[in-house]
Amino acid sequence: MPDPGGSAVFLNGRLDGGAAVDLMVDKGRIIAFDRNAASPGMASIDLDGGLVLPGLIDGHAHLDKSLVGDVWIDNDSSAVIQDRIDHELRVESLARLPLAQRAANLVELAITHGTTRIRTHVDVESRYGIGRVEAIAGVRERYRDAIDIEIVAFPQLGVVSRPGTVALLDAALDAGADLLGGIDPAGVDHDVKGQLDVLFGLAAKRGVALDFHLHDQGSLGLHQLERIAERAAAQSMQGRVAISHAHCLGTVDPALLQPVIDKLAAGGVSIMTFGPGAVAMPPIKRLREAGVTVFSGNDNIRDPWTPFGNADMLERAMIVAYRSGYRSDGDLRIAFDLATVAAAKATGAADYGLWPGAWADFSVVAAASFPEAVVARPVRDCVVKRGKVVARGGRLVGR
Repeated sequence: MPDPGGSAVFLNGRLDGGAAVDLMVDKGRIIAFDRNAASPGMASIDLDGGLVLPGLIDGHAHLDKSLVGDVWIDNDSSAVIQDRIDHELRVESLARLPLAQRAANLVELAITHGTTRIRTHVDVESRYGIGRVEAIAGVRERYRDAIDIEIVAFPQLGVVSRPGTVALLDAALDAGADLLGGIDPAGVDHDVKGQLDVLFGLAAKRGVALDFHLHDQGSLGLHQLERIAERAAAQSMQGRVAISHAHCLGTVDPALLQPVIDKLAAGGVSIMTFGPGAVAMPPIKRLREAGVTVFSGNDNIRDPWTPFGNADMLERAMIVAYRSGYRSDGDLRIAFDLATVAAAKATGAADYGLWPGAWADFSVVAAASFPEAVVARPVRDCVVKRGKVVARGGRLVGR
């Protein structure tokens, strides 16, 4: 289990909007959030007037694919998913560092950027068995006191169309995975009902949540969104099913969306977007107004799928805002919410936020407000996990 947390008072911080605060932390939790919270004999840390951000959350990552810290490899694959999957095999033969070390490099980069929680999808398939899940579970254990890592058993090559995959997914849950993933039930498995029967059935049997990759666009994508939302409602899994990407929501006639959006809301299905550059964005505001939780993640970072990314969820919030045409402070707060409060809700992070009783997971930056932090993306002067400083000025502490 993670360390229960530290006790200290963090002096001279500032809230979004400018109010000055001291944060008293005991056993890893915020117990007072006011000026002059210091207690005699308690260690104190001066935040020097910095803006306090709630812990940033990367709601969708692929730690097992990372090339961070390894040799530079030309990303010469096409935009076709199968081409990129084939490119992964070529890259694996060129990488010099073990998978676990590359993943650790990415985790450390995320920590220094103020990320306190990651949901990572980890490949489970016949080529690797459950070895990648075991490797990432080891990385999670190594950094358990600095960041929370949630593992999705991800069947990238398909579920019902790949013999043996269902048994591997089940075994992955015993090896450290926390929830099950799915991928394009129509586009990959060519069997929407078959994949959903298997995954919802196994999720019910094992008592775990689900997170689907859905790249299929147009009416085919909408059809799958509806089927997943209907299953979530029928199995009373509201709040425990997410759909990552859902590009179809941004690529069809907006007039066709409302029945689908209503089903997503009724099924309590969350939508993850990373601000993709090659396809249209989901209508974030429209989804939120209907009661659908929308959150964000970095997705791939410097790996066989893309050469881009730096594990900074403030930068990801900026990308989402930029792609959505956001400019006002109100809109920029929406982008920030996707990487914080909404992501916490979608990934089931308990006791999250800046309030007495919450875990003391936060970072401090030189900015006056959350919107300015999204735009400026300043260095995280201080990163705190469960009341302990884990990074300062872009560098890990104590490692």
